[in-house]
Amino acid sequence: MTNIFKKKSQSSIEFITLVVFILFFFTIFFIAIQSNISSTSKSREGIIVKEIALTVQDEINLAYESSNGYFRKFTLPEKISNQDYTLMIVEESVYVKTSDNKNAIALPVIPVVGNISKGENYIRKENGTVYLN
Repeated sequence: MTNIFKKKSQSSIEFITLVVFILFFFTIFFIAIQSNISSTSKSREGIIVKEIALTVQDEINLAYESSNGYFRKFTLPEKISNQDYTLMIVEESVYVKTSDNKNAIALPVIPVVGNISKGENYIRKENGTVYLN
């Protein structure tokens, strides 16, 4: 009779050991996946910040190189991956940074009158001067 209890208790211990091992394996697996997703998300945010700054720089350069009377409307996103960001033109540079300060970029631009904003922006050239909004 005691032999039967030993076999059952040994099976129980083996089963519990197997369950703990499987839980440990899945925990490590999910941590690795979460780390990869987080890294990809941060990289994507950096790319979007750079694209926004390049868009503004390109729009200003295009207006500057165009003839007087040039007018164009362009749109910038309100948020980057559901995160707020700052966008401004300071000392002949367009500056974009996320609210968590993890992604930022500054690119040179020619002097403009006015400032840039999220959403719809209007750019025009009159008498050799580029105006924003």
